[in-house]
Amino acid sequence: MNLLPGWLTALGYLAAAVCFILALKGLSSPRTAVRGNRIGAAGAALAVLVVFLSVDFPGLNLGLAVAAVIIGCIVAVPVARRVKMTDMPQLVALFNGVGGGAAALVGIIELAEWAGYAGGLANGATAWAVLIGAVSLSGSIVTFLKLQGLMTARPVVLPGAPVVMALTALAGIVLAVLTGATGHVAYGTALLAVGLVLGVLIVLPVGGADVPIVISLLNAFTGLAVAGSGFAMPNTLMLVAGTLVGAAGTILTVAMARAMGRSVTGILFGALRGGSTAGSTEQSDRPVRRAQPDDVAIALAYASRVVVVPGYGLAVAQAQNAVAELVGALRERGVDAVYGIHPVAGRMPGHMNVLLAEANVPYDQLVEADAINAAMPATDVVLVVGANDVVNPAARTDPSAPIYGMPIIDADRAGQVFFLKRSMRPGFAGIENELLFAERTQLVFGDAKETLTATVNALTEV
Repeated sequence: MNLLPGWLTALGYLAAAVCFILALKGLSSPRTAVRGNRIGAAGAALAVLVVFLSVDFPGLNLGLAVAAVIIGCIVAVPVARRVKMTDMPQLVALFNGVGGGAAALVGIIELAEWAGYAGGLANGATAWAVLIGAVSLSGSIVTFLKLQGLMTARPVVLPGAPVVMALTALAGIVLAVLTGATGHVAYGTALLAVGLVLGVLIVLPVGGADVPIVISLLNAFTGLAVAGSGFAMPNTLMLVAGTLVGAAGTILTVAMARAMGRSVTGILFGALRGGSTAGSTEQSDRPVRRAQPDDVAIALAYASRVVVVPGYGLAVAQAQNAVAELVGALRERGVDAVYGIHPVAGRMPGHMNVLLAEANVPYDQLVEADAINAAMPATDVVLVVGANDVVNPAARTDPSAPIYGMPIIDADRAGQVFFLKRSMRPGFAGIENELLFAERTQLVFGDAKETLTATVNALTEV
């Protein structure tokens, strides 16, 4: 259409870039996350509007672009609204992959349009976008399949995997250099294929609790791919947005890895040395101490300080409202009841924060692991609801455990522990939790929502 003058287009892009920056700032805290998300969405909408008003679409391209936007909205909006909280990590993985795939396809289209006449710098940035975008696309699909249970969550190590991975990476580097040097679309297409294979090879050996960290890493890859496309086109807004996403994803990946006491390289390549999480589903037959909701209610009623540690099982049972009701009832009785939030509880960063926000839990009741651990020896009762690996003492005591070195919530140092579980299956890391068999621990088996509701009812009679 080309309805906007150049200066107004630049101003629109600048406003959108500022929105993206403010969105990241808002997403850094649960208190401002909703506002940050809305600002980011507004920035994206503004960017799309500026494109439609400032670009001259030849032929049928305008109709195709409008159709693509409409189809995308028709598909994405219902999916995002209906997705269960337990499936949110899978949705994030797919979004990451789609972004990376889009950046890779843009790179291929640019190579075809330039027909080898673009500069080496632009070709090199395009080759980067194609390779990294393809890795993000295929890798994100594998993470989705693992989290959705459509394939095993255990590490899949192919015969000769290190050699195959090294040769594939080498082929990617060679093709990237050839693409950058010549700008030929044939090299770019081959690079796309190699990137897709490399993404699968990178993610297959990752197992169990490491998958959410890989999602964050692939998110960074998607951002870097978009930045590469933006540099090559050139499009300043794509460059800025991609760089922001790449930087934020990288920082988040490192922070999550540190929260688990792992290195990023160990997470990606640990299975090649036999050291990644396994995701076992075998149940233990060791005896444990059992309790009923009435027992939990009595212990909570006479406690001075209570810490609730939520985990993925809370999301599965959709028990956030029930646990919020229980904590609210305790606080009305004068009990100092709070939530202990581990940074990698659930299946993605902030999973528990979002889940509890749905139940209108005040943010000041959400206490991070370091702060909660300092007061754990003075805590009377810890109520673990659906968590496992994040309270497993093996992270401190067992050097052979895959989670060894991961900072945990020290529930074992409290006066009493009640563990709400469906069964004796281990956590996502695939190892037994010695806390389950400790002298001060009692297990309450059953659906967490039903157990918590029964506990609230029993509490009113104490």
